[in-house]
Amino acid sequence: MQLFYSIDITENADVFTFSKEESRHIIKVLRKSIGDILYITNGKGWLFTAKIEFISNNKCTAKVVSKEKQSKRFYNLHLAVAPTKMNDRYEWFLEKATEIGVDTITPIICEHSERKVVKLERFERILQSAMKQSLNCYLPKLNDAITFKDFMAQNIEGQLFIAHCENSKKASLKSKLAPKLNTTILIGPEGDFSKNEIELALKKEYQPVALGDTRLRTETAAIVACHSVAFVNEL
Repeated sequence: MQLFYSIDITENADVFTFSKEESRHIIKVLRKSIGDILYITNGKGWLFTAKIEFISNNKCTAKVVSKEKQSKRFYNLHLAVAPTKMNDRYEWFLEKATEIGVDTITPIICEHSERKVVKLERFERILQSAMKQSLNCYLPKLNDAITFKDFMAQNIEGQLFIAHCENSKKASLKSKLAPKLNTTILIGPEGDFSKNEIELALKKEYQPVALGDTRLRTETAAIVACHSVAFVNEL
């Protein structure tokens, strides 16, 4: 099964025409023809089964023959992760977190961040590709980059955690996680959160947690955190 993505298809659609780029891919690369079945999602949980009715060099139109909505997970995971110095590392995190299961991602700009500008358009494409690859019909929400201080000013409910490397008393994330709850986890940059940032998070009732016995890269820490939440919710 190959999954296609388009934000433009709605649950009321009877016929759908793909973009020129997607149409060329379907016709020229995949060599699909009239009568072939395609599977489409809009990233909002809907899975559409459609049959190709018309094709040309730059146009592919399909009739929706059935639709169903995937069940949504009974928890919500929000990862607030500082951009990495090397963009490809952050992109790897986005891909793997989407495959494992994440609902919202916010790039947070910290005092020790070496990268303070991110290209959300490319990040969005990576999320879309990972969603299709994993046959998931829910596209994670990617927020605009925000400073750590501004992020702390938001009113976020649920389980709140900050993973940092300071030598202080911390429990393991897995020991603190409870299933079926909304969860937000903060992951800092390569230079870790500053002491001021950690203190601010603690004042906002974020619980300090450890992700293991070794020091992890930003993107690795984010994946460990993501998998920990998925694991606890599978029990």
